[in-house]
Amino acid sequence: MKFIRREDAMLSDVLGLTKSQSLAYRELVASPSLDAAELAHRLGCDPGDALDVLRTLENHGLAARQSADDSRFQAAPPEIALGALLARRKDEIRAAQVELIELEEDFRRSSALRPATDVVDVVRGADAVKHRIMQLQLGARETVESFTKPPVFVMSAEDNTAEDQAVARGVRYRVVVDRVFLDTGMMRVDDVAEAIENGEEVRFSERVPIKLFIIDRRLAFVPIQTVVDAEDSGLTPDLVGALIIHPSGLLDALIALFDAVWRDATPFARPGEQAGAADLEYQDARILGLMLVGLTDQSVANQLGLSLRTVQRRVKVLMDIAGVSTRIQLGWHAARKGWI
Repeated sequence: MKFIRREDAMLSDVLGLTKSQSLAYRELVASPSLDAAELAHRLGCDPGDALDVLRTLENHGLAARQSADDSRFQAAPPEIALGALLARRKDEIRAAQVELIELEEDFRRSSALRPATDVVDVVRGADAVKHRIMQLQLGARETVESFTKPPVFVMSAEDNTAEDQAVARGVRYRVVVDRVFLDTGMMRVDDVAEAIENGEEVRFSERVPIKLFIIDRRLAFVPIQTVVDAEDSGLTPDLVGALIIHPSGLLDALIALFDAVWRDATPFARPGEQAGAADLEYQDARILGLMLVGLTDQSVANQLGLSLRTVQRRVKVLMDIAGVSTRIQLGWHAARKGWI
């Protein structure tokens, strides 16, 4: 069954309706009444499938048949029909929260009885690693701190939808990215700028030591990839897994490592508010920002879609505007004047 119209997030995600049910109910709400053929035409599905959806809505109390013609359906009032569903879902969430608190207390008690050496759990397989990364981010309450470095062997930034959801609900993200992502073009400056606009804090380091996620400073997740000799061992040549680090001296060390790398990493510089007042063009401010991250002129040109000669010429113009003779002086002058 193929539906061609958008689903309603409140109906599907919050109240648990399927995509077809959400779309069908919206069509009913916007119409005096519909039969299966009319609904099928609007949604781009078979009349038989549309009738099944209408019957399901009827069973859920979201639709009713007309008394004069039982082949036609009309929507139940949203405030009444959906209000009941929403109230039931709230009760389920409250019950789940109570159970979560009880389970967390049980877990803490059992964790206290663990041997001192039993602080690391192992996750095996790419699918399991991807699932855990998503799960941990969705469960984060306050902070997610991470190191990002190549190779990308489990999940790309585009696939990490949990990150966007966590940021949207107020989780603070601090990310240190290996500069090679910019050097090689695997990451675009526009994507970094968008992440920062959405509320993330991003810095770049010449060398990120490991892949790492730290969740609320109470749990660390370290993805690993091991290459073995398949002929000698009989194992898959590319093994993907991860380590989950529970509260311990090891977790404290990983947090200290993140803090040290974060402190020394270079913030992603964006054009400052004073750039226009200083007669500095926006493109020039972008060039300056990428130079301070540590990119070569060629990498800057590749990132901004410019020629190498254009970048070098603009840098020379900026040095003349600033009245300096070296690039180090230019960087100091740009920061002092609020150009970035």
